[in-house]
Amino acid sequence: MIVVTALAVGALYALGTYLLLQRQLTRIVIGLALMAHGANLLLLLAGGRAGRPPFVGGGQGGPVADPLPQALALTAIVITFGVTSFLLALAYRSWVIDRDDEVEDDVEDRRIARLAHRREKRS
Repeated sequence: MIVVTALAVGALYALGTYLLLQRQLTRIVIGLALMAHGANLLLLLAGGRAGRPPFVGGGQGGPVADPLPQALALTAIVITFGVTSFLLALAYRSWVIDRDDEVEDDVEDRRIARLAHRREKRS
């Protein structure tokens, strides 16, 4: 079961990375969501097997659940929600302005690249 979950984490990260490298904002948002789900699944794996709730003063013996992965998963969910809503706002704004969600190259970056290319020709 752990191997299957680890493979699922790897597949989510691989597909998310592939989509993040695309030029359309909708694919970037989906890639980010896939990577976030992969991170949450990885935190679930890091938590280990289920155990008793980690209350202070519990006199019973046995395995106790680790609360840190749970806290990290909640934090990851909140951060992913914020970043996803920001990217969706950017995608909507790009769609309203250009009727396209493709990310264009920056004009200043192209100018600097041309200057560097000219300097290489002179040398």
